[in-house]
Amino acid sequence: MFQRKMLPLLAAMMTALLLVISGCGNTANSGASANQDTAAQAEASGANSSASSKVELLVSAAASLTESMDELKTIYETAHNDVNLTFNYGASGTLQQQIEQGAPADLFLSAGKKQMDALLDKGLIDSELSTNLLTNDLVLIVPGNSAVQINALEDLDQAGNIAIGTPESVPAGKYAQQTLSYYKLWDSLQPKLVLTKDVKQVLSYVETGNADAGFVYKTDAAVSDKVKIALTADPASHDPIEYPAGVLTGSQHPDEAKAFYEFLQSAEAMEVFKKYGFNPAE
Repeated sequence: MFQRKMLPLLAAMMTALLLVISGCGNTANSGASANQDTAAQAEASGANSSASSKVELLVSAAASLTESMDELKTIYETAHNDVNLTFNYGASGTLQQQIEQGAPADLFLSAGKKQMDALLDKGLIDSELSTNLLTNDLVLIVPGNSAVQINALEDLDQAGNIAIGTPESVPAGKYAQQTLSYYKLWDSLQPKLVLTKDVKQVLSYVETGNADAGFVYKTDAAVSDKVKIALTADPASHDPIEYPAGVLTGSQHPDEAKAFYEFLQSAEAMEVFKKYGFNPAE
């Protein structure tokens, strides 16, 4: 009789014990899971903090610098893992106007002295952190398979469309205008001229056969296997082709901008510029 009364009591005690053990297990698992979640959150937070701690430098650069600057970006970011370089490529005149209108930028690299001087005059470039960085040559290109023989600028009357950058905003176009005016060809060739937004578009037009000839920099012709140089413009026929670089007075990261500006003048950077056909400024 006693045993029969005790059996339900023992069963109840065992059930309670199992519930306690189960609860402890769940609490332990819950604690472990919480610890894992906390660790994951801490790791993610650390990664986000690392990414957000990087300084982003905004560089407005002439379109003709695209290939060389893209290579320098890799070199510089590898050596400076706290900096991200973002480039805004375009016609120097267009970039100048963007900066004048308040577009954010830390450095400006122009393909013409005129555009840099305009920003210096307005106090938008630090006069202590600006320099003539590079020089270039103006060349006339034709499609690689072109049958048109152009041995002198006067031979352009045999060509169809002739692409040049818009002189008012594209330095290469201004140099081309000066050269054609020097040889008294500017007025007579007007019906053939196709104006473009930048020098890279000139290259594209000639590569695709949409223009029979075009004026670009030697460095642009060097990176294309679809065009050939017909002739190099006489340096006396146009203003010196200079590439000034400068740090903006409104840079949000003046120390990092100065460091990159100084890097661009280093022997290491100059080797990359030379690789693409630029010459160091004297």
